[in-house]
Amino acid sequence: MNSTYFITGISTEVGKTIVSAIITEALQTDYWKPIQAGELDNSDTHKVEKLVSNKKTVFHKSAYTLNAPMSPHAAAAIDQVSISVKNIKRPDTQNDLVIEGAGGLLVPLNDSETIIDLIQPSDKVIVVSRHYLGSINHTLLTIEALKARNLNVFGIIFSGNEHPSTESIIKKMSGVPVLGRIEEEPYFDQNVVKEYAEKFRTILTSP
Repeated sequence: MNSTYFITGISTEVGKTIVSAIITEALQTDYWKPIQAGELDNSDTHKVEKLVSNKKTVFHKSAYTLNAPMSPHAAAAIDQVSISVKNIKRPDTQNDLVIEGAGGLLVPLNDSETIIDLIQPSDKVIVVSRHYLGSINHTLLTIEALKARNLNVFGIIFSGNEHPSTESIIKKMSGVPVLGRIEEEPYFDQNVVKEYAEKFRTILTSP
């Protein structure tokens, strides 16, 4: 049975796209960003495509591409588009799939639906956490929201410089496995992503 990995973050700009690229490369999955808001000439799909070097991955077209770099509900209003979860169909693929969310779980898509409504019970949800003042609260709230819906919290990946006291309390209080860390690298290219992919492949595929 194929696996789907849903990559969500505790906020925006915490490293979801880099994590998505590394997992896509590690498992040679397909990649899909359901909703892209802003940066259409250099979208997250473009970024991941530049970082992934295997020949198996297929990059699927976003269900919605919105012009303004804003929350999807607001960007959609500007473009006079109505977003509905029922219109967001997952790609037809026989391969495993990485899905990258937008912002955090409760980012609005419309007046009643948020990013968390895109997640299915069978998805392996990976939470990307990055240290800043308030990140413990944001990480634990994210995990609580997932657990409240009986979703599968597969693990946490920390992004950026190590902060032991923050990470240990998150691990202890959430009870969620820590899959690893992406360091604060000077840059990310295909070689750096490939090195991380090698590290994460064993962790992601172990029983």
